[in-house]
Amino acid sequence: MKSLFKVSMAFLCLYSFTSELIIAQQLPVDTAYFSSFKWRNIGPLRGGRSLGSTGSPSRPNEYYFGATGGGLWKTIDGGNEWFPVTDGQISSSSIGAVAVAESNPDVVYIGGGETQLRGSITQGDGVYKSTDAGKTWKHMGLKETQAISRIRIHPENENLVYVAALGHPYGENEERGVFRSKDGGETWEKVLYVSDKAGAADLIIDRTNPKIIYASTWQVYRKAWKMWGGGPDSKLWKSTDGGDTWKDLTSNPGMPEGPIGKIGVTVSPANPQRVWAIVEANEGGVFRSDDGGSTWEKVNNERKLRQRAFYYSRIYADPKDPNTVYGLNVDFWKSTDGGKTFDKEIQVPHGDNHDLWIDPNNPLRMISSNDGGGIVSINGGETWTEEDYSTSQFYHVMTTSDVPYHVAGAQQDNTTLAMPSEGWDHMLARGPGHGWQYDVGGGESGWITQSPTDPDIFYAGSQGALLTRYNRKTGQIRDIQVYPRFFSGEPASALPERWQWTFPIMFSPIDPKIMYTTSQHVWKTTNDGQTWEKISPDLTYADPETLGKSGGIITMDMNGPEIYATVFALAPSNHDVNTIWAGSDDGKVHITQDGGKNWVDITPAELPKFSRISIIEESKFNPGTLYLAANRYQVDDRQPYVFKTSDYGKTWTKIINGITDGHFARAIREDLVKKGLLYLATEHGVYISFNDGANWQSLQLNLPDTPIRDLVLKNDDVVLGSHGRGFWILDDIRPLRDAQEALAQKELMLFEPANPIRGVYDAAIQYYLPEEADEVLIEISDKSGNLVAQHTGKKDDKKRNSPGTKAGINTFTWDMRYPGATVFDGMIIWSARPQRGPLAPIGEYQVKVRALGKEESSSFKLEMDPNLKGVTKEDIQKQFDLAIQIRDKVSEANEAVILIREIKSQADSIKLKSNSATIKRIDALVAKLEVVEENLYQVRNQSPQDPLNFPIKLNNRLASLQRSVETGQARPTDAAYVVFDELSKELEGHLAELNQIIQTDLKRVNATLPQKIVLEKK
Repeated sequence: MKSLFKVSMAFLCLYSFTSELIIAQQLPVDTAYFSSFKWRNIGPLRGGRSLGSTGSPSRPNEYYFGATGGGLWKTIDGGNEWFPVTDGQISSSSIGAVAVAESNPDVVYIGGGETQLRGSITQGDGVYKSTDAGKTWKHMGLKETQAISRIRIHPENENLVYVAALGHPYGENEERGVFRSKDGGETWEKVLYVSDKAGAADLIIDRTNPKIIYASTWQVYRKAWKMWGGGPDSKLWKSTDGGDTWKDLTSNPGMPEGPIGKIGVTVSPANPQRVWAIVEANEGGVFRSDDGGSTWEKVNNERKLRQRAFYYSRIYADPKDPNTVYGLNVDFWKSTDGGKTFDKEIQVPHGDNHDLWIDPNNPLRMISSNDGGGIVSINGGETWTEEDYSTSQFYHVMTTSDVPYHVAGAQQDNTTLAMPSEGWDHMLARGPGHGWQYDVGGGESGWITQSPTDPDIFYAGSQGALLTRYNRKTGQIRDIQVYPRFFSGEPASALPERWQWTFPIMFSPIDPKIMYTTSQHVWKTTNDGQTWEKISPDLTYADPETLGKSGGIITMDMNGPEIYATVFALAPSNHDVNTIWAGSDDGKVHITQDGGKNWVDITPAELPKFSRISIIEESKFNPGTLYLAANRYQVDDRQPYVFKTSDYGKTWTKIINGITDGHFARAIREDLVKKGLLYLATEHGVYISFNDGANWQSLQLNLPDTPIRDLVLKNDDVVLGSHGRGFWILDDIRPLRDAQEALAQKELMLFEPANPIRGVYDAAIQYYLPEEADEVLIEISDKSGNLVAQHTGKKDDKKRNSPGTKAGINTFTWDMRYPGATVFDGMIIWSARPQRGPLAPIGEYQVKVRALGKEESSSFKLEMDPNLKGVTKEDIQKQFDLAIQIRDKVSEANEAVILIREIKSQADSIKLKSNSATIKRIDALVAKLEVVEENLYQVRNQSPQDPLNFPIKLNNRLASLQRSVETGQARPTDAAYVVFDELSKELEGHLAELNQIIQTDLKRVNATLPQKIVLEKK
């Protein structure tokens, strides 16, 4: 059997390899073509939700926290700087549990998924392990647990590990309960299981006797329209034999009567007989046992500790004081009287607290997780580190009409946020290093759109039907919601208008006066929200089953995420103002072609009920063509659902070929320029199709595994809104538009550059090489053909920003500057960079690329920055003209210094072989030369701060004048011309003096020398 197994495995490997080869051959574009592309993370540096964090007793500056959409993050300096450690190594970005082995801090385990069951949770794919403190990771199984609440490691045995798994949040499954591994995760055994409806919500090991373990199970499930927790399988358990057997503590004396919901549990290391449990029940609260769980007393029933139990219910014992215990909820509470009163509130940078690790040897040292990330304290919670890392969770993304464009989105448990795509050096907020960003109204969950006629006006939504109009210039805000009847704590069936957590807000692409938004109806305004017109019937299934209460048998939770049967996606037509497409979150698609008077159900036959239609995109090229991205993960179906129609919905084609199982779809977008070029956002990254959806291939590149909730195209960029790692941009995608043509011709191809904007965007010169080249030459010329700049790249060249020679797409960025002034070694200049040439003027330019025996050329226009006020093209030209003149004068001065130093160098060599009379004549010559040299350059400068000690000379004044003239973009001041004239005349005098010395003194000395001093620069 063993040999048969080997043969079978060999066949499977061969089959897998062959299949992959066939798939690769079928792909329209070889991924090697665009492998040099890189996604660029722009932030923001503002953290998102974290459910799990931990530290190491033996490494006081080392901590970890799991981001629910951003992987695992680590610090080695006590929380000042954090960095991701799982990028590219894990296949699900949601890390809900993390544990470090006390006996070996290099051993780290992480568990995927979220057990605080918000509406926007991300599922995990089991357990990973690192044996080198987070550098590398190995998947250790339990893939179908999907949501892991805790990982606990035996304090003295790194290979004895326990996992508390909640299981599938959206469906029943067997891989739930408490799992144990005795071999470091290589194999697992399920040691506590109640049913396929209940998983483990909490787990704690008694440090004084690791055979004693407490765990809780929670009967719970989610759907898109409902979260329902509590029931007979919700229990508190204890094992005294390391998990071999378990005893139910739920009915022990003092425990509340059922029904029971979620339970959090902790045991005191200072007194292991003392156990606390926070229990969700009608008469719930904090319960304490002083006999290891045999009997219980309710010591606290404050709702501040048990409100919204499904999202919190976590409690933690102090390792040294048996009377100190912490309760986490919206706020962070501390009790010092055994849990009777939690009267000390610990102030944290962000609310909604989910986890706490306390150093067992030093209770003042701790790390906590909340909806803003992981935070470290070394003084018992008096102060905490900041949450300035890019783990923010966005629901949608949009771009503005600004130059450079801004990227905006609504961040989970925070505000809306907009920030420049390229950074704005002239703007700061929240202190240096945090970048510039601003709120655009609305709230944490909303859709955002910018006015098509006034770039300062933004419309943004949020939960509870909020819709605001905000002027970023003045700060003026107005609530213009359609139906301002606030709701909370009510089921969807009680609402006249059902508003989802995040609902569309968008303008007609044809008529900028028309704005739309949606409940279960489509609404239209033409007067900026003063009045709204309902232009559709209910466009959903409106199944009564999906419109009921949410929360559970004990605690209701009804606000917005579970409001269901709404129009979730909208697409006003690009071609006809009366055509509007609509998609619901329960699986219906409709179209109107008469402005809303009549709607036709065009739902694809293959799209099941309860599918959330996330994004619909009408083609810009073909009327009647619509692309649709839907998902069903909230009914425990993680397959992708992507469709296309080309006949107004009469027929549909499912277009999912090439999408990996489990990569369910979030958004689909069409390229702005290239027909048939599509981009797809999924739960695990990005795909691209070069043939109108017939095939998809990964566009992941360097993007970490993170849920991509939305993507948009802006100019020549793809912009992502992730739900765990902020905003990402793929710059300059023009080569993707020409991919098939480039690969077909199999030779050098130069792509037409996008027009750069002076002072904003440099010129990105992209070219394709079918094979690696030994040398690539790039030349830039002005409109008249005059050479402006020349750059050469050679194979294995390590120079920064030299033209690339690798096979595939290469990008060379020209900084739009002419060559700088001549410089010499060791030159120290202040307030200037003479090596940096003048910025090119507005106009047309040609680019040539030579490689592999072929030459390709193209052209582009350097455009003016539209943000400039009171500046003309002629002003820019005058600025350039003067800067060029100054540069040339700087070169003249420096070349004179170089010449003088060459004469001096030759003179020194000749002196070694000369008599005293000759040496005297040479010294006299050199003395005259040095007078000129010292007038041109401060020769005593030897270190960067020397210009503070020794006065600067002429070349420094000239170079600094160029810097002054080129500060900003404007016509030079009159004073700049005056100073230039003065310095130029001074230079003329020094150069005339130098020429006189050369013509007379040098000739006279040369006449006496057998070996002549030759006038040439090296």
